[in-house]
Amino acid sequence: GAILINANGERLMARSAPTLKDLAPRDFISRCMDQEIKEGRGCGPNKDYVLLKLDHLGADTIMKRLPSVFEIGHNFANVDITKEPIPVVPTIHYQMGGIPTNIHGQVVVPNGDVHNQIVNGLYAVGECSCVSVHGANRLGTNSLLDLLVFGRAAGNHIVQFNEKNKEHKPLPKDAANRSLERLARLDDATDGEYAQDVANDLRAAMQMHAGVFRTQKSLDEGIVKIAGLRKRVNNINLKDKSKVFNTARIEALEVENLIEAAEATIVSAAARKESRGAHSVNDYSDSAEFPNGRNDKEWHKHTLWHSEGNRLSYKPVQMKPLTVDSVPLKVRTF
Repeated sequence: GAILINANGERLMARSAPTLKDLAPRDFISRCMDQEIKEGRGCGPNKDYVLLKLDHLGADTIMKRLPSVFEIGHNFANVDITKEPIPVVPTIHYQMGGIPTNIHGQVVVPNGDVHNQIVNGLYAVGECSCVSVHGANRLGTNSLLDLLVFGRAAGNHIVQFNEKNKEHKPLPKDAANRSLERLARLDDATDGEYAQDVANDLRAAMQMHAGVFRTQKSLDEGIVKIAGLRKRVNNINLKDKSKVFNTARIEALEVENLIEAAEATIVSAAARKESRGAHSVNDYSDSAEFPNGRNDKEWHKHTLWHSEGNRLSYKPVQMKPLTVDSVPLKVRTF
């Protein structure tokens, strides 16, 4: 398959993961790429990327088996991957947290001593949800399995639920108020910032403070930055206030959603004083007591972020599968 090389032409994963090499888990490869760049072995005039090499596979194989990769290389990097490597950098790929659900896709919320109280009629599946089959580090291609398995489970459950519950509960009179208030605020604003300016600063802050390599200091500093950006989100102005196919309005609403996701991510990460899966914090590194920096004694639990008050709570991890034998935890080696 494809191989990663640094500015010296070295196959960097052969050094970092001598057994699996470029087939190592994505979080580990991302950290190795980031480390190569930070240690000065990045490529290009700014030494800020590494290269993904595929030309050794041959043009016929690439065009037959990897046509979409060829198209991406051509369209986004102006590279012919049958002849040249692709410049690549690690960045966010997948949101492993999300709206808590059960195996039927039903949204669940904590309520006193009950950790998973069902919210009847509300479902979530896919990347926006967290039934927690991925743990702290999703394996490659498992997002598609997640969609297929729990999408089907949710659809089946909705049919069964509706057969038993023929009538809807009446909606509260103020059900649409929050959404209408968001739109009205944008319509009423007469000055402020462009949504994409705020979005770009948000992306940069999360990349710097909650990227593939984290430190407790960077996470704590990131919380302050995100709090400042939240104030700017409330000051976004639309120059175009038209009601039909207004992409600027959609972008402004998306930034409001992004700031909430960013706050949930970085506040939860900063509170977790360990390394676990893709959450790799340099302060909490490998030791005899904590393999790979993971502290099961104190942190073998789910983090729940609450937008009201920007607060956290926790619930236990379900370690007993419903239909198969439990797989004992092991230390990852490559």
